[in-house]
Amino acid sequence: MGQYPLPAYHFTADWGGTRTGFIEISGLNIMVNVTESRDGADPAKAARKMPGRFHFDNIILKRDIVKGDNDFFKWMQTINLNTVERRDIIITLLNENHEPVIRWKINNSFPVKLTGPVLIANANSVAMEELELAHEGISVEMV
Repeated sequence: MGQYPLPAYHFTADWGGTRTGFIEISGLNIMVNVTESRDGADPAKAARKMPGRFHFDNIILKRDIVKGDNDFFKWMQTINLNTVERRDIIITLLNENHEPVIRWKINNSFPVKLTGPVLIANANSVAMEELELAHEGISVEMV
């Protein structure tokens, strides 16, 4: 029996707030910066390329707005000069039995942008909010 790809629509994010369900999570990217070096006496015309430091995109958590939940704003309010409340976040992809399959651990994250809803008088849509998080690394665990 072959293996099937996992659907991307069943997930949670434990971020320290009261709700763990989100409409969309993006930014789970890990990249390596490339360092170039060339010695002046090197006969090669191109620089040598070596792997450098890791680079991580910001994580974006997007969800619907519900009455009484102001957790994103409260976390954003912890920013004060060079200090902020940092949190480790666990994003978990679940299978059809609601069991964890993959976990992404986001290290030392903190909010850098809070985007409120787009309000349109003649639209038929749900009010959404986004929280963008900077962080210091991602680890991936297959469960």
